[in-house]
Amino acid sequence: MTGTDKPNDAEPALVPPADAPHGTDSTPVTGTDERHGSDGSPVATAEEPNSTERALLPTATPARTRAAVRELLRPHRALAAAGFGTLMFATAVGLLTQPLLGHIVDVVTEHRSPDALTRPVLALAGVAVVQGVTTALGMSLVSRLGETALARLRERFVARALSLPLERLERAGSGDLNARVTRDVSRVADAVRTALPELARSGLSIVLTLGALALLDWRFLPAALVAVPVQAHTARWYLRNAVPLYAQERIATGAQQQQLLDTIGGARTVRAYRLQDGHTRRVTERSRAAVELTMRGVRLVLRFYSRLHIAEYVGLAAVLVTGFLLVRSGSASVGTATAAALYFHSLFGPVNTALVLLDDAQSATAGLARLVGVVDEPAPVVSPHADGATGEASVTLTGVSHAYVPGRPVLHGVDLEVRTEERVALVGTTGAGKTTLAKLVAGLHRPAAGRIEVGGIAPDESGRLVGLVTQEVHVFAGPLAEDLRLARPEASAEELREALATVGALGWAEALPEGLDTVVGDGGHQLTADRAQQLALARLLLADPPVVVLDEATAEAGSSGARLLDEAAERALRGRTALVVAHRLSQAAAADRVVVLSGGRVVEEGTHDELLAARGTYAALWRAWSHQRSPDAPATADAPR
Repeated sequence: MTGTDKPNDAEPALVPPADAPHGTDSTPVTGTDERHGSDGSPVATAEEPNSTERALLPTATPARTRAAVRELLRPHRALAAAGFGTLMFATAVGLLTQPLLGHIVDVVTEHRSPDALTRPVLALAGVAVVQGVTTALGMSLVSRLGETALARLRERFVARALSLPLERLERAGSGDLNARVTRDVSRVADAVRTALPELARSGLSIVLTLGALALLDWRFLPAALVAVPVQAHTARWYLRNAVPLYAQERIATGAQQQQLLDTIGGARTVRAYRLQDGHTRRVTERSRAAVELTMRGVRLVLRFYSRLHIAEYVGLAAVLVTGFLLVRSGSASVGTATAAALYFHSLFGPVNTALVLLDDAQSATAGLARLVGVVDEPAPVVSPHADGATGEASVTLTGVSHAYVPGRPVLHGVDLEVRTEERVALVGTTGAGKTTLAKLVAGLHRPAAGRIEVGGIAPDESGRLVGLVTQEVHVFAGPLAEDLRLARPEASAEELREALATVGALGWAEALPEGLDTVVGDGGHQLTADRAQQLALARLLLADPPVVVLDEATAEAGSSGARLLDEAAERALRGRTALVVAHRLSQAAAADRVVVLSGGRVVEEGTHDELLAARGTYAALWRAWSHQRSPDAPATADAPR
């Protein structure tokens, strides 16, 4: 039972009698399947991967990250040329400002007529207007280039993240993927919107300004370059320290988020077993580690800025001394020396911007490498015949074993065959392996040993052959019709209504304020648990898979919705091969065949009547469940999982 499970009061929940066999762990369950060890810390059950052993998703190498950026930009070469060309023109126009100011200085020092100031002043105004317009245009084009490439990267990242095997995500922990989806994407997006255009403009300004200094007098150029060794040393020092620091910060942040998710998600179990102190300690330790790395980054940046100021003072002093010497020797006018000093002073902005943006660039590069690492994960192989398969829809398991953690098997050599259009119910106590078996058939996990075939091919290659509905249904934010079309984008309005009518949901759907166009999910109309399940079953009908796995898909319904959901599931399963993890034994009684699991093994198999007559495990479960249904029986919390 997950942390969000609620007792079902439609029919008494199923619990094993005192003499019923337990699963792989006989520890009592409260709220979730999490257990605690001798030290009071939570440990994973046989059905869950060990949360303390994380195999983080990969991070791309610097070479691969650069190659990925080139791949993203290659289709947009024309836009890149237009953007950077416009910025170059804007920068070149802006460089006319310093000579014009120097000319004004010469006019004043030579005591010329005030009329001589008119043309350079008007020219300055024209330069300001042209530079402003072209800079805005160039920045806009470069920003569009970055946003387009980022959108493409996001699409590839989301597509690959959604296709990753569930077991791979579970090994990494949801905190790792969550940190990449949120913080890393945000850092890269911020860099694309601010750092990329500013770096482009700053780089062009630096190169063209140094060229303009040389045109004034070549001796100004080596004077200006005196600052370069200090700046280069500062940049190398910063990169050498920043790259590993940001990488450590990403890992620490992911670990912190994972611990928060584990603690909050398992809050009921944490309270039930009085594990608050241990979880609080772990949250504190991981938060402290993340904060310490963040503060190290702040101290690093402050030292970085201090060294840049030293470079500015050294370079400006060298240019001023050179100008003084050239003016004294008559090799340059006061206006020329002034223009040179202004040129170097104008370098403060772009040089400091470029170096300071190394902070954002390194942060974004680290995030980009983590995104590319996910994008480069191998895609699951789908059989070319999967989408078009409509005939054979049997399910065969041969010697299937599985373990989330080595040495702690969940399933042991399971053999099972589900014939085409047959409905098989899985029954068993908590930890018996039912959900794991369902996930294996649905292709979310690969078995550690043995073979599973759905329609003659492996589940992870079966494409749209298998549909899965669980008790946890996500309602996507947006119009209800669009949520349904996730299963079949080309579905017509009539097909949507037909699917809703089949699962008994058309009445309430059309009664919504705007009917099927009503916005549901976050920020919209909130659906109850039973209505969300009806929506999931309607999606299933639209997807029309020949094989369906229902993993306690009607377990969340309250007393008013349980029977309706069972009827909706009954209609949705007609004509399909179905494997049903039964929450209530009424579902098992309605199945063509019942399979009883205990300790990861099949211990009984047959029809409902045959198993009752055998007076074994299933019969004991049925007696206990029937007793709970009687009006004078005490309420129970949960069914075996």
